Amino acid sequence: MDNRLVLLTALLVTLSWMSAGTYVQGAVTTAAPNGTTAAPNGTTAAPNGTTAAPAVTTAAPTAAPAVTTAAPTAPAVTTAAPNGTAAPNGTAAPNGTAGTNGTAASNGTTAAPAAPAVTTAAPLKPNSTVTELTTPINRTDCGSGQLCAAAPPSCDPSTGGECFFLSAKQMSGRNFEFELSGQSDGYIAATLSLDSTLGGNDTTYVCANNNGVVKFIGAVLDNDVLTKKTLMVNSVKGKIAGKKIQCTFSATVPAQTARAFQTAIGISNGTYDSTAETLGKPIQRFTSGVVDLGNANANVTNVITSHAITIQQSLSLALLFTVGVLGLTVL
Repeated sequence: MDNRLVLLTALLVTLSWMSAGTYVQGAVTTAAPNGTTAAPNGTTAAPNGTTAAPAVTTAAPTAAPAVTTAAPTAPAVTTAAPNGTAAPNGTAAPNGTAGTNGTAASNGTTAAPAAPAVTTAAPLKPNSTVTELTTPINRTDCGSGQLCAAAPPSCDPSTGGECFFLSAKQMSGRNFEFELSGQSDGYIAATLSLDSTLGGNDTTYVCANNNGVVKFIGAVLDNDVLTKKTLMVNSVKGKIAGKKIQCTFSATVPAQTARAFQTAIGISNGTYDSTAETLGKPIQRFTSGVVDLGNANANVTNVITSHAITIQQSLSLALLFTVGVLGLTVL
């Protein structure tokens, strides 16, 4: 009886141990194995024996990339330099300042055109030696190749009639070629005045009859008096036929203070004492207003002729009035 109780007790103990081992084994199965990462915080654990679903994290939508709109570039304005020359390296002058030499100004401002180049030439070296003039002076190139002044108007110095004549042709800068012709027993002269009035120390070129040959004399005219002065003149040629004196020469004309080559022209004649080498008072045969000496097409008018016509008309009217009054008195 006691042995059976012992056996029964042993059997119950064995069964209890077996039941306890099964429970422990199930618990180990349910727990996450060693080295397995636990579910993240806030994630609900799966039921025993069930593998937990991985947490799904919804990412925030990516922000759209910033779009930068570039300001439209103003089209470059290229200003052509004078004479078709491009501005150097396309450099714009700063702060809208007009560029030099055709450089475009900034801010779309057109650059100021460069001043035109002024042609200069060295003054002629004085040499008043006169050689023979073999070709008669004429008016063939008047109005096309040279400026001409004449009294009477349009007279031809190559003919036998009385003609006081001067032509001027620009060589370069202030250097000109002149032709002078007229009738005199003493001298003929051409005067250039920087204003409209002859006689204020004005440059005068004189060709005198020195015992049958031409003598060139430089002078200035002041209050109807000619005073000798060395002028920048050379290449003088001359010829005398009876009372006709003709000469040609090259000269550097007086400097201008305002407008280039604006001068009044005078042609005169007078007496010459070859022994004392003195010049008499000039008698004006031609006087112009201010003209452009370098313009071959310039209209050169003799104001002396205009004055003479006005005086003649006045005398004629006075004479006619006097005759009319006398006629009425007789009646």
